[in-house]
Amino acid sequence: MPLSEHEQRVLAELEESLTRLDPQLAKSAHDKNVYVHAGRRVRQSIVGFVAGLIVLVLYFSRNIWLGLLGVAVMFLSAILLERNVRLLGKASWRDVTRRAAADDVVAPVGARTALFRDWLSRYRHKTQ
Repeated sequence: MPLSEHEQRVLAELEESLTRLDPQLAKSAHDKNVYVHAGRRVRQSIVGFVAGLIVLVLYFSRNIWLGLLGVAVMFLSAILLERNVRLLGKASWRDVTRRAAADDVVAPVGARTALFRDWLSRYRHKTQ
C-alpha cells in the first residue's frame, strides 16, 4: 500500500531533519541496506567454510577432535551461508547492485576517480 501525500511529506521532513542533525548517520543509513550486510555475511561464511575444510584436512589424521572441530565450523558456516543466500534471493537486482555505491572499498575509489577527472579537465583547460 503506497504512502499518502501527508505521510510522504512527514517522512521527507524526518529525513531532512536527520540529515541536518547527523549527516554521517544519514549517509550511512542511505547507503546501506539489509542486502549489504547479507552479502558481507555470505563472504564471511565462505571463508569460514574453507577454514573449516582446511582444519579438517590438515588435522583429522593427527587429532580426531580437531578434525571434528573443522567439521563443526564447516557445518555452522554452511547454515549461515544458506540463510544469507536465501535473504539475497529475495532481493531485486537494483537492491543488490546498490550495494556497490555503499561498499567501503568502492566508494573511495569512485571519489578518487572523480578527483582525477576534475584535475584532468582543469589541466586540459589550462593547456588550451
